[in-house]
Order: sequence, then C-alpha cells, then structure tokens
Amino acid sequence: MTTTNVTTTAEVVITPFLKAITQQIRANDPYGTYRNWSDELLLKPYVLSKAQKREISVEGDVDPITKGRILAFYRAIAHRIEEETGLLCQVVIDLSHEGFGWALVFSGRLLVVSKTLRDTQRFGFDSLEKLEAEGAKIVESGINLANRFPEVGRL
Repeated sequence: MTTTNVTTTAEVVITPFLKAITQQIRANDPYGTYRNWSDELLLKPYVLSKAQKREISVEGDVDPITKGRILAFYRAIAHRIEEETGLLCQVVIDLSHEGFGWALVFSGRLLVVSKTLRDTQRFGFDSLEKLEAEGAKIVESGINLANRFPEVGRL
C-alpha cells in the first residue's frame, strides 16, 4: 500500500485512509454542513473510550448516525482499494435492528473484504491511530486479494 500526501496538524496526522473517510462523509452531506469542518472534527465521532462504549446500550436499534459512520468507514476502505488496484469496488452493509450483520466490499465477482459486525451501536475505536491501523489492515488485505485475482475483480 502506498502512503502519500500525509497531512500533519498540531494534533493529528491525516493519512490517506483517514482522508478517505472524511471525503466519504463530505460526499454524503447533501446540505454542505461539513464543507468547512476540519478533518479532525469529522473523525472525532469515530473515537470512543471503553467507558464511553460501556455507556451505549446494545438494547435497541442502531442509531442512523452510527450506521452512517460504519458506511463511511467501509466506503473509505473500498475507495483506497480502488485507488491502489484500479478495480471498481462496491460496499454492502447488512445490519439487523439488533446491531449484528455484515460489511462486504466487492469488485466484480470478487469479494475483497468480508467483515462480521457485532454490537454496532458501540462502533468506534480507542484512538485515531487505532482507526487508521484497522482501516489500513483491512485495505491491505483487500488489495492483496484483488491483486491475486484481478481477472475475477474485472468481471
């Protein structure tokens, strides 16, 4: 995986994956609310401490805003895989009302990412570094699979 165009601020290093998340958030903002928000502010909801996660009940439906965060996360993964491989990727998120389900990223007939989702009401990471590490790990795995079977990804 190539890491270029790393932007550094006083607090946060915005890597290509984190930038892809912010692009996905802004792309799905029909009213332009997030147009002038900093990348750090857009990424802030992805960081939840263990105490904050414990406070979120897993009883009941997943909040639509949390669903949007999950979708932006996996769309950013698909975007990074597209950038690195040139294969068009699509994302499918299937969540039950209880917070369980699947996140799938596919290209053609190739399933490049398949993740089981649990307790999605508490979706988040301990830090931006852990968000970046998890995203980069999934992207790298998807790129390896796409490069291994490019003919299937083009179908």
